Amino acid sequence: MTTEPSLVPNETTLTASGIARLANVGRAAVSNWRRRYADFPTPVGGTPASPSFDAREVESWLRRHGRLHRASTDEWAWRHIESYQPAAHISDVLGIAGALLVVRASQTQATDADLPTPRQLVTRLRALDRALATMVDPLLPKQWTAQLDTLLRVVDQLGTEQGPETAFEYLHHRYASSAHSMSGLAGTPDAVAEVMLALAGQGTHTFDFTSGTGSILRMAADQALARGTATRCYAQEINPQYALITMLRLWLLHVRARRGAPDAAPPVVHVGDSLLADALPDLRADVVVANFPFGIHEWGHDQLAYDPRWTYGLPPRTEPELAWVQHALAHLAPGGTAVVLMPPAAASRPAGRRVRAELIRRGALRAVVALPAGLMPPTGIGLHVWVLTQPDPHQPPAGDLLMVDTTAAPDRPLTDTVASAWSAYRSPAYAELPGVHRAVPVIDILDDHVDLTPQRHLPQTHGSATDPAQVITRIDEFDRLLDQLRHNLPAVAPAPDTPLRDAPHADIADLIRSGSITVHRAPNRSRSTGTTATTVVLTAADILSGSPATGTTTRTTDDEPGPDVRPDDILVPVIGHKISARVATPEQIGAELGPGTQLIRVDTTRFDPWFIAGVISHTDNLRIAGRASSTGNGAMRIDIRRLSIPVLALEQQHTYGEAFRRLAEFRTTLERASATGATLAREINDALTSGVLGLTH
Repeated sequence: MTTEPSLVPNETTLTASGIARLANVGRAAVSNWRRRYADFPTPVGGTPASPSFDAREVESWLRRHGRLHRASTDEWAWRHIESYQPAAHISDVLGIAGALLVVRASQTQATDADLPTPRQLVTRLRALDRALATMVDPLLPKQWTAQLDTLLRVVDQLGTEQGPETAFEYLHHRYASSAHSMSGLAGTPDAVAEVMLALAGQGTHTFDFTSGTGSILRMAADQALARGTATRCYAQEINPQYALITMLRLWLLHVRARRGAPDAAPPVVHVGDSLLADALPDLRADVVVANFPFGIHEWGHDQLAYDPRWTYGLPPRTEPELAWVQHALAHLAPGGTAVVLMPPAAASRPAGRRVRAELIRRGALRAVVALPAGLMPPTGIGLHVWVLTQPDPHQPPAGDLLMVDTTAAPDRPLTDTVASAWSAYRSPAYAELPGVHRAVPVIDILDDHVDLTPQRHLPQTHGSATDPAQVITRIDEFDRLLDQLRHNLPAVAPAPDTPLRDAPHADIADLIRSGSITVHRAPNRSRSTGTTATTVVLTAADILSGSPATGTTTRTTDDEPGPDVRPDDILVPVIGHKISARVATPEQIGAELGPGTQLIRVDTTRFDPWFIAGVISHTDNLRIAGRASSTGNGAMRIDIRRLSIPVLALEQQHTYGEAFRRLAEFRTTLERASATGATLAREINDALTSGVLGLTH
């Protein structure tokens, strides 16, 4: 059995807050233990108001009393990385951990469990990629320390449990979302990266010249693998630590690609300032994507005054974004597409008017997409996406510029709105969607301002297409939803005493061991290259809405199918801001459990499923069952096994279960009523304004 490593590998003392984190409790609980237990460690320092305790003594006490939080391997690994001081070393340690995972992922056969020495690690990396070895070598100590040895053994165990690629993605997420990543790291959210890649299309060579930690490139390569193709990734990044993380993430994915294509070319990552020290001046990529920094006025205006990249005009000192745009075009192959994120002010600032006009006249700029605010920092504004192509000198420039305002279609998925607009624009029979997208004649844009703000060129519709009969039908539907809401809310009243107030509790982990409760998740998919098939599976969204399975997953013939949903199964999303448990609906029974979902199966002779679903959905349970996830939006990964449930007679469970069932229906109906009401208000407003509906008296 693997010995559980220490949670305090580099700490000699702990405060009450540190003890609370180890035990996954509040500080008040620690104060209570100090009063109640005579054997609780005595302070070794600090002040009476903020004492400190010997870390090893505290850990030993927590273990003896069963108070030590049983962290999963991924939590252990991150806590060991996070313990390094000074904090600047955390990036280096993460790089060493990633290098070990790359070596493990590249092994073609099982080897002994011993960790490689620093020299062995560099030697094995050099056999894979000399550039990767060169980036890692300076980080390695001459001798393994006990702390580093312990850390890497935990990381190695995590790689064995989850796979090296998944393990490093988890550690990268924790690093990116922590204070240790240096406040300048604001990665590109998946939703934005998906939009950018939907516009960029496919290519054999993909380049990101300000890669950060490689989020866009990794998604591009992953999407190519899912299609059964491949793209070679090129990157340049000014921050050496981020460049190494980019290289590690791409290499781990490259290892997966080589299983199906042994001759696949490895990623190429350079460190340096892309504008002042272009490391790939001869690269012409099919796809160029970038989320570059905005508003950096010391970008090299004076040094680059006569740079050949400025074929559309010298970017003003105050317009660094237009320098990045021309850098992207300089690296674009004929027929390729560049997609870059832009601040909305770059669409209309007077200083950039001449360069914007030249980009339009020569057909380099093809589309401007306005994104909703709040997708990424700065959260108060909605960024723009510019789509560029390399003009063909033998063809006349395009006559229209696509303008898309995604904020005008809030009810549609973001990527669907953008992809459908771009596809329609490139088809011979383009038809605009009023208020959402329009192909604007270039002559209408080339005025004194050359304003590329999509909303300026997309006047909102005035309800002329609103169908009065449809509005009346929606009003009737809204009335029915309100009636359902009133019916589903259970009758309650203040009570001095209830069965649940003082009921004893049983740990779900103990009930699992007894066999009266089981928890199931979809199995991890293999990475073999056999024949694949797409299967319809249940998603987290399906659980919350009570709808039939709508998701899909791809698996090979070697993969085990996910568990099927049975009557009375309790379904719970794996990730969430709260615990949302629902008993399977008739439409969901028989569906296969998909990624991101889990189910609880209970012995119905002992438990009422709706009662269990209701009590585990209690708001405070998220603190107990939740642990940091890799979503990057503050949601938590939910481990049901860490909870306890009240013990009641089955008949009492049935009574409460019926109330919890009605509350679940109430929440679902409330969400439908909210969405229907918002649409109804907008349609009535438009219909009244356009005159197709009148007021009754």
